[in-house]
Amino acid sequence: MKVRIAAGASDDEASAIAAALAEHVGNTVEVYVGSDDDPLAVHEYDAEPSPGSGASGQQVASTPADDVAADGDELGPTEREALLREEIADILEGGPEKYRAGLPEEGKLFVRDRLEHWFGGEDDEFLFEDGKFAAFDDWHPRGADPDTDDRLPADGLITGAATFEGRDVHFMANDYTVKRGSMAEKGVEKFLRMQQRALKTGRPVLYLMDSSGGRIDQQTGFFANREGIGKYYYNHSMLSGRVPQICVLYGPCIAGAAYTPVFADFTIMVEGMSAMAIASPRMVQMVTGEDIDLQELGGPAVHARESGSADLVARDEEHARELVAQLITYLPDNADEKPPRRDPIEPAKSPAGIDSVVPQHPNRGYDMTDVIDRLVDAGSYFELRPDYGEEIITAYARIGGRPIGIVANQPAHRAGAIFPDAAEKAAEFIWKSDAFNVPILYLCDTPGFMAGSQVEKDGILEQGKKMIYATSAATVPQQTVIVRKAYGAGIYAMGGPAYDPESVIGLPSGEIAIMGPEAAINAVYARKLSEIDDPEERERKEQELREAYREDIDVHRMASDVVIDEIVPPSTLREELGARFAFYEDVEKELPSKKHGTII
Repeated sequence: MKVRIAAGASDDEASAIAAALAEHVGNTVEVYVGSDDDPLAVHEYDAEPSPGSGASGQQVASTPADDVAADGDELGPTEREALLREEIADILEGGPEKYRAGLPEEGKLFVRDRLEHWFGGEDDEFLFEDGKFAAFDDWHPRGADPDTDDRLPADGLITGAATFEGRDVHFMANDYTVKRGSMAEKGVEKFLRMQQRALKTGRPVLYLMDSSGGRIDQQTGFFANREGIGKYYYNHSMLSGRVPQICVLYGPCIAGAAYTPVFADFTIMVEGMSAMAIASPRMVQMVTGEDIDLQELGGPAVHARESGSADLVARDEEHARELVAQLITYLPDNADEKPPRRDPIEPAKSPAGIDSVVPQHPNRGYDMTDVIDRLVDAGSYFELRPDYGEEIITAYARIGGRPIGIVANQPAHRAGAIFPDAAEKAAEFIWKSDAFNVPILYLCDTPGFMAGSQVEKDGILEQGKKMIYATSAATVPQQTVIVRKAYGAGIYAMGGPAYDPESVIGLPSGEIAIMGPEAAINAVYARKLSEIDDPEERERKEQELREAYREDIDVHRMASDVVIDEIVPPSTLREELGARFAFYEDVEKELPSKKHGTII
């Protein structure tokens, strides 16, 4: 009998194993170590063992007797298992080789190489795959041409579970070499099962999308079925707010496939590679007559700047993974848990410089990120949708190791006035942060919602309503800082005193008012000022009224009237916020009993 044991065993260990097995099985035993060709120990079976030895005198941890054939050879895999392994190896090769060979020209990885890239690191592990043999009988007759377009390994869709950055996740990934990643009956079934299992486990979901949409010639098997492709979006909706759903686009996602990235909580596109659209350029040309290419129709520039459907744009596949690895550090596994904490890190810039960053004059612009850099832990600032609605910043960060969501006006863009796209961006960010128990910090410096005919057409009232609703309905701890001006309904949307924040803190540069001094004086005293004939007298009176108005809206007046909770020296703001977020960490807020609000 031949036995092979792990490399590293000593001569004595090999000899002991050989002797014990020989007595146990009644045959000569050869013990091989590691991949050695020659046995390290050989024990001849002795039919009459000496007293105190053999089967009556040894504790044997060995191959069980029923794992040994009648001729004494160890049992092992048969040709049946070898055939199965060959079939699996064929499936792992993906679609036709000609399509796999073309992937480098498009700058993308083969899907299984992509999964290795995602789940092959030190804190990562590919745990298992479900449905590897999906559609197997449809394409795998013995001896089939390996390069035929009829190859359907895994039906073009891989689903399973993995450990990503130390976190257990569900995943799906399209195989672009199989019918351009298109979706059909068996793949749809796998996708649905993965989503439904995520509801059971309460673990995040990664969608690694590269799909041309549904397989039109097979639509009767999956399109309108109760458990067909339409159920994707039902499941997306059930998962929404329950577990984080993160989607990365590695290629064209057209028609039904395009809804997964927009249903996901966070969507990342890859420059020069990704696109998503309700219809392909060919279909658009047929329906509308418009001649347009895919990047112009739905590339990263469109969805990062115009539609707001992309949260981030990655430079390449590696960068996309890096972005998701950073994003997930701010999110819990599900809505029942709190975001993970990290060790505190000092800010990249000194908090002592905050007061110098904020101009005294309310109409002078500055970059709010210069304030944020002095508040949050160094390296923790992670902005989302940076190119959409730029007059509001939405970002995750940490203060003292504790994750927070930041909603901040950006005076460097449009003076920080709130336009419809910025209001929409902020509302969705507040909504997501609240769903996953991320506390929110508002940094307010805005003249309010923008006015004018164009913004009315663009839905300023509708989008402003959504932002105010999200602020009102959030139940996570919220802190509001009046950095400088807080005019008009801007103070409402930015978590003002009426919106039940845990604290409203003012900096000495702060002002709260229906409108700024210039606009107010013009609105209230325009007629009286026009009656003053002397220009110098009129200017003196106007300045006098302006100074009186500014005294009335100054943050000191607000603190004196207990409208706000405290005025703090700007250099202590980080410390103040850290203490307040820690103190209110477990605060519970109750919403009125109702099915749900009517504002979406």
